[in-house]
Amino acid sequence: MVESGWRERVQHTWTMHPGIVPVVKGNGYGFGRPGLIGLATQFGADELAVGTVHELTDLPPSGPHQIVLTPIVASDLAGMQPSPDTILTVGSMADVTALAGRRHRVIVKMVSSMRRYGANLEELSRVAAAADTAGLHVHGYALHLPLPQPAGSNVMEAQSLLESISGDATVYVSHLTAAEIVALKPAFPRLRLRPRIGTELWIGDKEHLKLVADVVEVRPVESGQSAGYRRWPVDEDGHLVMVSAGTAHGVQPLPDGRSPFHFERRRVALHEPPHMHTSMLVVPLGSPLPSVGDQVDVQQPLTRVWPDRVQFVT
Repeated sequence: MVESGWRERVQHTWTMHPGIVPVVKGNGYGFGRPGLIGLATQFGADELAVGTVHELTDLPPSGPHQIVLTPIVASDLAGMQPSPDTILTVGSMADVTALAGRRHRVIVKMVSSMRRYGANLEELSRVAAAADTAGLHVHGYALHLPLPQPAGSNVMEAQSLLESISGDATVYVSHLTAAEIVALKPAFPRLRLRPRIGTELWIGDKEHLKLVADVVEVRPVESGQSAGYRRWPVDEDGHLVMVSAGTAHGVQPLPDGRSPFHFERRRVALHEPPHMHTSMLVVPLGSPLPSVGDQVDVQQPLTRVWPDRVQFVT
């Protein structure tokens, strides 16, 4: 469930980051990719980033230019023909080779202290030159920094890496604040720094977000009776509560094994692990008991869940 203030907060974040490239990938941060793509288009995005070539199917034929964040591999192209307007990412000579014979624009990814994808400083110019030789137009560079620890530490790393880019260029940066980008610009007047933002834009501080599940069934149960797929015994008298959220929605126990469900600010235990569309909870006698039609709160990362519906309320 999403409060109506969410859109205003998204709009505020958008205006705080000039040149923003919204990221709409994975599960669409819990909202679904199509809805966020539509909103980004309304806000005037000229470019929009998705995670892989397999997520391009949600993008309309006309609208923002499409950027694919993850370097492509040959198997991705076996049954796919990305539009020539799609901007792909390369971070190695192998990535360039995989695109041989195509005429895409590409973004050359630089490796950061994340040590994930990207060319190191010694490889950067060679990868860019190879892309140009292969007929791929270098559209810009990308720098995906880790989450800053401590705060401000990414500025020093960014400055060191940006010095390796010669000439005029667009550089897409992640995990730099608006103030940090402003502070970097005077040192790199030939570079256009564009922030790529996903989590901060769509989720932010979570003040306007709430994840809930409907109560579908409540039935009494006695200590020792068995229930569920595994017919596990119930430890004490109480009620079984079936809620409409399970693994099909991305709902799992918390990393420490505890239940992710709450009712009236109290954690409600799982009787067994969640299944496809239902989780079975157990409420002992004397504890707050929800009724059919009530909702229970769900404690899960929004980047992992697939809600049945997104609802805006006042």
